[in-house]
Amino acid sequence: MSTATASDASTPTTPAEKPEIRIYNTLSKTKEAFQPLRPPSVGMYLCGPTVYAEAHIGHMVGPVIFDCVKRFLTYSGYDVTWVVNITDVDDKLIAKGRERGIPMSQIAVEMTADYLANLKELGVNQINHLPRATDHMPQIIAFIQTLEAKGHAYAVDGDVFFDVMKDPSYGQLSNRSVDSQQGEGGDAAAKKRSPGDFALWKSAKSDEPSWDSPWGAGRPGWHIECSAMSHEILGETFDIHGGGLDLVFPHHENERAQSSCCHGAPMVKYWMHNGLMRAGEKGKVGGRSDRESTADDAQGKISRSKGAGGLAELIRRHTGERIRFFLLRTHYRSTIVFGEDGLQEAGTALEGFYRFFDRYEQITGSSFYDLPAARTRFDGGVANPKDDALLKDVAQLRSKYLAAMDDDFNTGAAISQLFDLLRLLNRHIDTQKLGTAAPASPALETLTSAATVLRELTSVLGLFLKPVAASAGGDDGDAELLDHVIGLLIDLRKEARANKDYAMGDAIRDRLGEIGVALLDSKDGTTWEKK
Repeated sequence: MSTATASDASTPTTPAEKPEIRIYNTLSKTKEAFQPLRPPSVGMYLCGPTVYAEAHIGHMVGPVIFDCVKRFLTYSGYDVTWVVNITDVDDKLIAKGRERGIPMSQIAVEMTADYLANLKELGVNQINHLPRATDHMPQIIAFIQTLEAKGHAYAVDGDVFFDVMKDPSYGQLSNRSVDSQQGEGGDAAAKKRSPGDFALWKSAKSDEPSWDSPWGAGRPGWHIECSAMSHEILGETFDIHGGGLDLVFPHHENERAQSSCCHGAPMVKYWMHNGLMRAGEKGKVGGRSDRESTADDAQGKISRSKGAGGLAELIRRHTGERIRFFLLRTHYRSTIVFGEDGLQEAGTALEGFYRFFDRYEQITGSSFYDLPAARTRFDGGVANPKDDALLKDVAQLRSKYLAAMDDDFNTGAAISQLFDLLRLLNRHIDTQKLGTAAPASPALETLTSAATVLRELTSVLGLFLKPVAASAGGDDGDAELLDHVIGLLIDLRKEARANKDYAMGDAIRDRLGEIGVALLDSKDGTTWEKK
């Protein structure tokens, strides 16, 4: 079953001459001209979450980036179908169900709802399909049967493995030799022909969720789920497969191998991988893939107990728009260093835009958000700048913006053009002395024309789509101040206890409790929550 989350839009127009968009392809290790398989249609797949716990900010990097990629491709005249899968059967889901004493499916439903709510807050609304693994068991089983029939898979005691030695191109995506591969360990290792072989189907233990199959009761391996679901919705070969850099091996390498061997055709034309989010110089937020972590990966990592979870609270303090802007200020293939300082800087930058929107409304009597945003790059921009210096400069900045986005979706460089455009607009207001409720004039018309271009270009990035409060807390304008105040009290309590002034420490805790704030002490420090 597929779930549509994007608003239905008519098919974009296709001009006679297409712009040259270039994409860095992980498979070829070069930038390639984007030439979709069946233009103007584009198929795009992004590996989604394993829904066993609340989403953290690391889970939002890929969706925000590829939401922007879809927006820009649509703006460039393509008709994009975007698929994000939901892994709702997995060892961690099973373990979480046991821990809470509820069915695995209930965990999956709760955490999927959390994930979707966070996507909405960050403006990710372009997804067309959200297939769940448990809804595709017939397709998964049929896929494995085909691999087995073609000699690429073998069954042992209810388990089914992919034989990497039967795929001459195995390792091509990750640039690894077969000899360097190592698959699952434990009991499965003794059943495999080669250490690099990986599970397609896992026989079920007595207390695990399972599905009937030709090999007995069991459940699918991780990699086969994406291959089956992408094939079901996008076909044997599709245009773009996205995901984090940590998924190149083994997940995407294994996806590519089993799909190409099953269908006798390449799975994907362009493999796009975004950089990872780190809590500092080392350590990806949330771990390597929640399945494969190493000691090196753990250094500097934000674990769920240290802040990787609770994304809803981060959104409450910073707003979804600020977080989205923070993620897009870096080129998608670069590492994003996560921290409060970076989010605060993003908020300060956004305030400049919000102030301009207020100025524009005071001068024109109309909202910036009501300006029309061109649906495609071919009917946007300044129609006829003539001899107007401002509009000529605006047209030039728009061209630079488009060039940045055409060059492997460089949102960081594109946003720098938005800042330049903002400066031009403010300077025009100042030099033309356009005050509150300015009378109709050529200068006012120029301001509106230039602001319409800003509206067009920011909309492509999914920014400023609807009014938000200019303060960091959005509708909860005092949330950030409250967080700082309570943080100060927590520090004072910590200092009092270090000085063995336990009475003062207890008094701070109790007085906060009286106003509905509970302090939560753990080995990692003290956090707070509303009662």
